[in-house]
Formats: sequence, structure tokens, C-alpha cells
Amino acid sequence: MFADRATIYVRSGKGGDGHVSFRREKYVPAGGPDGGDGGNGGSVILEVDNGVNTLADYRHKHKYMAEHGEEGGKKNCRGKNGSDIVLKLPQGTVVKEAETGKVIVDMSGDMKRFVLLKGGKGGNGNQHYATSTMQAPKYAQPGQPAQELNLQLELKVIADVGLLGFPNVGKSTFLTKVSNARPQIANYHFTTINPHLGVVDLKDAKGFVVADIPGLIEGAAEGIGLGHEFLRHIERTKVLIHIVDAAGSEGRDPIADIYAINKELTLYKESLTNRPQIIAANKLDLADNKDEILDKLKKEFEPQGYLVYPMSAATGEGINTILYKVRELLDKSDAEPVIFEQEYFPELMIDASEPYTVEYDADEDEYVVEGPRIEKMLGYTNLESEKGFVFFQNFLKENGILEELEKAGISEGDTVRMYDLSFDYYK
Repeated sequence: MFADRATIYVRSGKGGDGHVSFRREKYVPAGGPDGGDGGNGGSVILEVDNGVNTLADYRHKHKYMAEHGEEGGKKNCRGKNGSDIVLKLPQGTVVKEAETGKVIVDMSGDMKRFVLLKGGKGGNGNQHYATSTMQAPKYAQPGQPAQELNLQLELKVIADVGLLGFPNVGKSTFLTKVSNARPQIANYHFTTINPHLGVVDLKDAKGFVVADIPGLIEGAAEGIGLGHEFLRHIERTKVLIHIVDAAGSEGRDPIADIYAINKELTLYKESLTNRPQIIAANKLDLADNKDEILDKLKKEFEPQGYLVYPMSAATGEGINTILYKVRELLDKSDAEPVIFEQEYFPELMIDASEPYTVEYDADEDEYVVEGPRIEKMLGYTNLESEKGFVFFQNFLKENGILEELEKAGISEGDTVRMYDLSFDYYK
């Protein structure tokens, strides 16, 4: 079966602990500290693999863990870094934090590789803590802990156009006519259980990708039937083609069907009904009063902004008119692909109960912010990236550090030092 959703657990590697040891050599009676640093833990990395098109692998295996870093050794030997773990995902996978449902990353567009959880930094060996007054430190820094997350993976297919309609209205036949897709076609309710993608090539115009969304039923937005499982695939589309059995060959009312499916779209995500929608009145070749039916559909829906066109998916009549109108609507729409913005930042998982201090160093004329929470944040954050810098700014604000600095009397232009990082303070 097509797998477009999975829940998994991921964990980065813990940083190796720094080592405590001292030189023990002949003729060196008081050797100094020579404890090596711990290795860094492995990271959890997400990567798009164009050879993968489902999340089936993640339905069977649920835990993915990077390696821990090794402890440092004697003679300044650094511990081995833990290996990263790379999760291969199909393009279009949206990764969410499982409990909140907030988006962490959308593996679409230019996003091909994403470091989800950075491995813990290895701790310093005792060689780093020797001073003129403490020449034999018996302390080494522990490695930073691992990070863990429960993830919800959702594959949302990337298509310009979505085909809507109840089962057996002719969506699969239409897709077969206009593209190279070959979906299963039979007179069964819920024949289509997988979203099918087809590439439409137009003469003298740019082509586009169409997704045949499995037939919806009333109650789909509440999880009834299979429809809810595939509504998410409509979210990236920019134009919707709503195919109806205008002849009522199975005893259905096409007007009632259109309202029923649009209601499901509204319940799932209201913004979906604001997208351009073409109503394709299919199977009119089977009706004796086709002009009357078409006129009735136009009077009902064109005042609401929908475009109504007659069509026969079986004979191909009217299809080209619809395709070129779709191309026209796509040209008027935003050219940028629909990408879901990040809402959840794993870096913010740093334990808020861990302490930090804000002090003014009069000798250096700078404000010093230190503590386990600060040390962890710096270890996990790449300040050279735009994303890392934005996170750093949010961290200072959300953890009350900016407020503490202001209480301590900081002014614009003053220097703030956080371990090896120094910067000037500006509001």
C-alpha cells in the first residue's frame, strides 16, 4: 500500500566525556594533565532521495539513533566522533514534531538536506583546566547530552493541479487522457487508493503536474473513509479541477456533490476553497438535456467565481479547453512552490531549568553570560547560518537573557561575552 504517513523516534549522539589523566613518564616526576577531549556525538540528518517515493520504510522501523562520541583518552588523545545517521526521504515530506503537530522542516524546493538534531559536543579533557594556581586539575568536562524527538512524517505530493471528485466521476480517465499516468480504472467506489501524478504537456505552452486525489466522501475531513488520508496532498496545489458526473449516470446530483466536497475542503483547511477551481461537467455526452444541465451548473456556480466547462473524459471532447484555461490560471498564480514554514525549532529543547548567570566584569568592561544552558545552546547552534542566528536571537529573548542584561544596566554598544563568543549589544 502507498505509505504517506509515519511516526518515528530519532536521537542524536551524546558527546564523549573529557578525560582526566596525567603524564607518567620516566624522568618526568610531575607530569602535567594530558586528558584528551571527548568526541562529538553523531547528528540526525534528513536528506531528499529522488529514488524514494513513499514513506514505507518508516512504517516498519520506528527508532533511528546516531552514535555517541567516545570518551577522551590519555596522552591528549581525542575520542572518536560518533557517526551521523542520515534518513532518506521522498521529496515533499513535511516533518513535524509529533506531539504539537508543528512543522520542523518541509523537504521540498531547495531544501535537500537538513540537520535535524545536532550531536552533543565532546567535553574538554583536564588539560584545558590547568592554571598557574591549579596545575593538576582533577576535573574534565562531560560531553553534551543527546537530543531526541518524536516525529510525524507526512508526504504531501508536489503537483500544480489537483483533481477532485467523488468516486467514478471520471478523474482517472481524465488523467489517462491528458498525461502519461496510468491509474487503475474500474467501476468501484474508492478505486483510487493512491494519489497518482501525471505530467501534462501542452503545445505552445508550459506543461504542469496533475495529482489525482482519491475520491472523497462526506465526513472525510473528520477522518471517515480514506479521503482524510489524502486531503493533505491537495495542500500544495494551486488550481483545482472538480470533475462531476453531470449526467447523473449513477443517480448522483452534481450540484450537491460539488457543495459536499467543497465543505470537506473547508473543514480540512478553509484556505483551500479560495484557490481557483474549474468545474469539469463530465459525461454530458450521456445526457439528452446536456445544454440544460450545463446552464444550471453555470447559473449556480459562476456567480461564486468558479469556471464551468463541459467535458467528456471518455471521448476527449472539451479537455483541451480546460487544460489551456488551467495553464492560464497557473500563469497568474504565484510562481513559488508551496512550502510549509518552520514552526518548531528543536534547538529550543534545551532544558529551561538549567541555570545561567549574568554578571558585569568591571576589569574587562563587559557583561558575561555563562552557565550550562548557555554552554549547551552554543554547542548546538551554528551562528554562521541565517537560521542559527535567528535561533540565537530568539533564545536570548525567550530565556529572559536580554531582560537580565537590561536589569544589570547594559547599554547599546556594550560588549556581551558568552564563553568564546563576544558581541555588541543593540536593541
